[in-house]
Amino acid sequence: MPRTALITGASSGLGAEYARQLAARGVGLVLVARDRVALEAVAQEVGRHGVAVEVLAADLLVPRQLEKVVGRLEDPDRPIDMLVNNAGFGLPLSFARNSIDDEARHLALLVEVPMRLTHAALAPMLQRGSGRIVNIASVAGFIPRSTYGACKGWLISFSRWANGRYGGRGVTVTAVCPGFTHTSFHERMGLAPGQEGLPDWLWLDARDVVAESLRDVARGKSVSVPSLRYKLIVGLTKVLPAGLLASVGERGR
Repeated sequence: MPRTALITGASSGLGAEYARQLAARGVGLVLVARDRVALEAVAQEVGRHGVAVEVLAADLLVPRQLEKVVGRLEDPDRPIDMLVNNAGFGLPLSFARNSIDDEARHLALLVEVPMRLTHAALAPMLQRGSGRIVNIASVAGFIPRSTYGACKGWLISFSRWANGRYGGRGVTVTAVCPGFTHTSFHERMGLAPGQEGLPDWLWLDARDVVAESLRDVARGKSVSVPSLRYKLIVGLTKVLPAGLLASVGERGR
């Protein structure tokens, strides 16, 4: 069990749930997000477990603020044993109508930022011979789904490679690939519950997603797909025609 975990996007959704479950296991936390007030609320909640909680407010798309987080990961006097790359946002699926600047920020936050933070965490973890890196990807990474699916597909491929490359040296890298999960993610896209255009059976509970993924992380798995229903869906992506998969990828928002 890690002693200290750094979690990005920790002010809500899956990030906050990772904070709750790790704190309940006695893991100290460094919580990262843009909203300091929201971070402080999460810190107060999880601090009831008696663990040390540090708040690091940073916009990861601002280079100087990203460097603060990189510096925290590299600090030899305050080692980070687990990195959870969770920060992200979604865009409408119509690439042609989206702002290209929004698309570039989306790409940076979902690909470049976790790559940079993983790079920062790796050296000290490898030196100690232990560490856990968790990249929050998505089932969308297995399905053609505009640039969101493409970004998550990169994260899955990178995590598979990195886990194989560094797992033998004590540092595991796991891509967590949930399906549709009830969090504030869709609300931030302007969608109220029930407006996502998906049946109830496709939705997962954030607590279950995090609990199952942490079991897979502890086992050193390179890819974690929480829930049997989504494991089956991912299996089907290997045999279904590309055109059908692209049509499925248009479901939901």
